[in-house]
Amino acid sequence: MRKSLPPFILFFAVSAALVFGGITRAAEGGPEFFDDFDKARKASQEAGKPLITIFSASWCGPCKKMKKNVYPSAEVTPYHDRFVWAYLDADQGKNKSLMKQFQVNGIPHISFISPGGELIGQARGAVAPASFAKTLSETLVKAGDTAPVAPVTSAPPKKKGFFSNFFKKKE
Repeated sequence: MRKSLPPFILFFAVSAALVFGGITRAAEGGPEFFDDFDKARKASQEAGKPLITIFSASWCGPCKKMKKNVYPSAEVTPYHDRFVWAYLDADQGKNKSLMKQFQVNGIPHISFISPGGELIGQARGAVAPASFAKTLSETLVKAGDTAPVAPVTSAPPKKKGFFSNFFKKKE
């Protein structure tokens, strides 16, 4: 006999999906990503910020490295709030027409779009944090944003997990 989920768990799962749907975090310390291009484009227009559209896939090694090491890096962190970020799965059918539109022929593929919807740059392949930060700086200038970006003086503190707190020695 197969058991179903208790109604309250199903309720909370559906509620969370509705409230937080479309936005995810790449990695600890990384930017918030939309997973829907139309929502990201609308947010970009409303905020007056350029849109970074990253085409990726779960099986892509260089994409995983960028997600883990570049987007949350100290060099890139100062740019998190200066852009709207979208992380799109290249394997999802709903993104195929966008991939054709932006001429995606390999991943990771990053398109930079002005708040007005104009394509202002593209990058292909994995890069180091300093190189990506330089690209972000150049993209802001192309988008007409010349305000200085404040560097991060130190990395954000790492959150300790449950077990490290649980087994912490009492003094």
